[in-house]
Amino acid sequence: MKVYVGNLPFSVDDEKLKELFSSYDEIEEVSVIKDKFSGRSKGFGFVTFKNDDEAKKAIEEMNDKEVEGRALKINEAKPLDPDAPRKPRRNFGGRRRDSRGPRRDFGNSDGNRRRF
Repeated sequence: MKVYVGNLPFSVDDEKLKELFSSYDEIEEVSVIKDKFSGRSKGFGFVTFKNDDEAKKAIEEMNDKEVEGRALKINEAKPLDPDAPRKPRRNFGGRRRDSRGPRRDFGNSDGNRRRF
């Protein structure tokens, strides 16, 4: 069973997360999710247990446990729904993919500059 661990301090890495759950047997995998550009922790991760009973015990005992001043939020991980609506990506400048023709930063359609 895969367990979601949220509200992690940004200083927690894979090793520290594994250490937090070291009292539970049969941990299969531990991963802290990081930003792909900065490499900084996103503040959540996952712990995969071989045994469902151990996972449920960890959820009960570790939920709301304080680590470095932050209360952990722990529950059973839910698979990502591929049909769920996603946030639309924002355009941070540049041309849109569907725009056509020359780019006209200044001036009107006949190429004359506007006076202010």
